[in-house]
Amino acid sequence: MQTLKGNHINLRALEPEDLDFLFQIENNENFWEVSHTQQPFSKYTLKLYLETAHLDVYETKQLRLVIESNSNNSPIGMIDIFDFNPRHKRAGIGILIHPDYQNNGYASEALSLLIKYSFTYLQLHQLYANITEDNFYSIQLFKKLNFEQVGIKKDWNSTINGFKNEILFQLINPTP
Repeated sequence: MQTLKGNHINLRALEPEDLDFLFQIENNENFWEVSHTQQPFSKYTLKLYLETAHLDVYETKQLRLVIESNSNNSPIGMIDIFDFNPRHKRAGIGILIHPDYQNNGYASEALSLLIKYSFTYLQLHQLYANITEDNFYSIQLFKKLNFEQVGIKKDWNSTINGFKNEILFQLINPTP
């Protein structure tokens, strides 16, 4: 699918071969605060998840894609559509790049591809992102791609270091 191919990365569906990568990402405690995870995932649980990953976004209300390097076809991150609401034509979006591949422009390219896909093929009117106010790199990324800050949820997330505010960003499709 040309829409999900970029200059340096591609977005693709999850494959059974992604089990080890998924296990590594989901069990990395450094990501738990962002993903709201509170416990580790077993390989068995993730294997079951992969078995249902082929289900339609209209059925599951979510879509997870692997961000894959064009140079060696290896997974470098994931990007998600969640809370997909076809009635109101909106969805949340989240992205994670493995630390070994950060600061190379991959997140920006992946987010650009997913925005285009969401507005073109899913015909969404808007995308939104929830980002804690201390996640400067994510805030920069979403602002760079024209997401607008529309609100702050005070003391929204309880973390091991106390409560954190969460900023709501929104991108309206310029071509309805």
